[in-house]
Amino acid sequence: MVQPTRNSPPRNFAHKVLGTLSLQRSWFKKFTKAIWILLISFIVAVPLYFYVVSINLFGLFGEMPSLRAIENPENDLSSEVISADGVSLGRYFRYNRSQVTYEQLAPVLVKTLIESEDHRFHNHSGIDFWAYPRVIFGALTFNLQGGGSTLTQQLAKNLYTLDLDGPLAKAGKLPQRLIQKSKELIIAIQLERNYTKNEILTMYLNTVEFSSNAYGIKVASETYFNKPPSKLNQQEAAVLVGMCQNPDYFNPHYHADRSLRKRNEVLYKLYTRGHIAKIRYDSLKALPLDLKYSVQNQNKGMATYFRSVLYPELSAWCKEHGYDIRDAGLKIHTTIDSRLQRDAEDAVADHMAGLQQQFNREWRQRGLNPWVDPRTGQEIKGYLEAKIKRTDAYRNLVKHYGADSDSVGILLRAKKPMTVFTYHGERDTLFSSMDSLAYYNRFLQTGLMSMDPRTGAIKAWVGGISHKYFKYDHVRQGTRQPGSTFKPFVYGTAIEAGFSPCQEFADISPTIRLADGTPWTPANSNGSHGSGDIMTMRRAMALSLNSITAQVMQKVTPQNVVSFAQRLGITSKLDAVPSLCLGTSDVTLYEMVAAYSSFVNLGIYTQPFYITRIEDKNGNVLENFTPKTRQVMDELTAYKMIYMLRGGVEEVDGTSAGLSYDLKVGNQIGGKTGTTDNASDGWYIGITHNLVTGVWVGGDERNIHFPSWSFGSGTRSARPIWDKYMTMVYRDRNDGYDKGTFRQPSQKLDIELDCSQYIDTPTEEGTF
Repeated sequence: MVQPTRNSPPRNFAHKVLGTLSLQRSWFKKFTKAIWILLISFIVAVPLYFYVVSINLFGLFGEMPSLRAIENPENDLSSEVISADGVSLGRYFRYNRSQVTYEQLAPVLVKTLIESEDHRFHNHSGIDFWAYPRVIFGALTFNLQGGGSTLTQQLAKNLYTLDLDGPLAKAGKLPQRLIQKSKELIIAIQLERNYTKNEILTMYLNTVEFSSNAYGIKVASETYFNKPPSKLNQQEAAVLVGMCQNPDYFNPHYHADRSLRKRNEVLYKLYTRGHIAKIRYDSLKALPLDLKYSVQNQNKGMATYFRSVLYPELSAWCKEHGYDIRDAGLKIHTTIDSRLQRDAEDAVADHMAGLQQQFNREWRQRGLNPWVDPRTGQEIKGYLEAKIKRTDAYRNLVKHYGADSDSVGILLRAKKPMTVFTYHGERDTLFSSMDSLAYYNRFLQTGLMSMDPRTGAIKAWVGGISHKYFKYDHVRQGTRQPGSTFKPFVYGTAIEAGFSPCQEFADISPTIRLADGTPWTPANSNGSHGSGDIMTMRRAMALSLNSITAQVMQKVTPQNVVSFAQRLGITSKLDAVPSLCLGTSDVTLYEMVAAYSSFVNLGIYTQPFYITRIEDKNGNVLENFTPKTRQVMDELTAYKMIYMLRGGVEEVDGTSAGLSYDLKVGNQIGGKTGTTDNASDGWYIGITHNLVTGVWVGGDERNIHFPSWSFGSGTRSARPIWDKYMTMVYRDRNDGYDKGTFRQPSQKLDIELDCSQYIDTPTEEGTF
């Protein structure tokens, strides 16, 4: 037998090696088997898990949105008011959200969003498997800031409020997060199956929140940069895309430094991925934010008073037709022309600022407040103290302390920080409730309505000087005495009865015995009872003489004047008394403009209208609106009244003769001023061949008076607004409203409308 040498391996070495190899093969087989088991389990378990989540097995996970809901997602959309020339006037909303199409998105915005939020967007089907492991790792380590959600998953989160009320979802933060993500994945896959990539991008941008009550890219672009999303540039797009991750935290208005850093991070991603050059990146990151921040609400934008008056009418229509105006996404197309509306608002703001300054100065010089008793000319004692008792501030204090408590008076006079309206912008100050009441009661208010007499379409509507601080609308809500602007109805009644515009009267105030036997002798605006001069009806109306108007009223009777005015659209209650000829019954500016339009439209009354159609969110027309018309006088009577109203401009010393020269050149204009006896209301209604516009100026309450009758006369208070407005309208050569002549009647005139050539002196003065 051979003996082993010193260096020979041990006898059992081979057995050990073979054993080791055998063990390794056994371990490898077990490992491989385990891997396969895990893989097969994963392949089976994961789909099974998602399936049981999708069907909410045993109610463990919470309900999923239905397949129909996923295929037809709904989200709250603001309803938009649109002008006749296609400009958005404002929105009614619960959440200020308005949709855009993919074509209305700036290409630079789309590219910035994809590269910043989901640069593999076009290469996945709702789930980015390369990024998703980070989410799982973040969930396992309780570090949830590592993001892997695709834009489609984020859209799912935006669209649906997921039900996480199942028992498993309530078991803890980790399972709740897991179930939430699982549901988002399921919905994301469904969204990818039902929509194109462009549609998903558009839906995402339409649903994401951007802070400051801005929902969706359209409202965000308007809120932060005052432009539509189609006009966004590279740096603006980067600001808004940067907000998607945390809108409040990166709000550029409140956190400019954070927003700037985030914007530059987004721009850096574009640079590193080769979408912008280094030199462009360096130049863009050096730019400021350059915001044009303005949070949208019902107090901002154009036609604020018009929108506030429109809202209850639209709400009633929506209730009848099964919509909610605040989230139905309706498109309300109106007759308002944004160009004329802007002209009207500018004219009002320009004139009222100067008028208010003069108003305040004259009352200070008198040492009085503007709430005066017109009979005595003295300030009304206790006016503010009585008025404060009608406020919420007073009622709340009384409720808390009691009506007899000294604390009520003390707290009403306690100073506190307050932001107040001025014509130079809002101002922060220290005011008590009494200070505030005294301050705001000094402001003059105004109303303006402009209407196309041919169609009845209202083109401009200004209900006051600031909707934020003065909610009351003075176009349709406010009723005031019209003063001499009512006189055309008296003369119109006479013309219809057979009187001629050229018929002569003596300027002598008649004495009329009233129903109670009291004699009434109206004075003219200069305080006299007439000069005795002989003049035509046309000139009498042009000079706005009360004396001759009262004579005409005697002849035609108050009841016939009431009937004539009502036919022309005056729906307010009119008292059939002699003083009605001076405009003593309250009416609205809305009624007066519509009635005057009947003259211009040759005897056809067209009820003013302001909605042309309502569309749903998809552009389907839900209802069309057409104006209601009726013949209220023959066209010869109407045309003669146009001639009468032109007298205010064309007669020497007529109340409209002072209109700007440029307005009158190559143009036919008629107009009538009005001023109430107590100097609380100034009116002007002007007519052209294609626009009838009325203006009222006065205090919010009748106890607020102008310093004098002449100061508050329609010539000084209201007519300048009409003048400024029409001047601006004619300067815009694209608004379709040019100078011209009034339309001729189809019938041949029975008299010569030229009082300088023809004087009608009939033996009979008209009959009924």
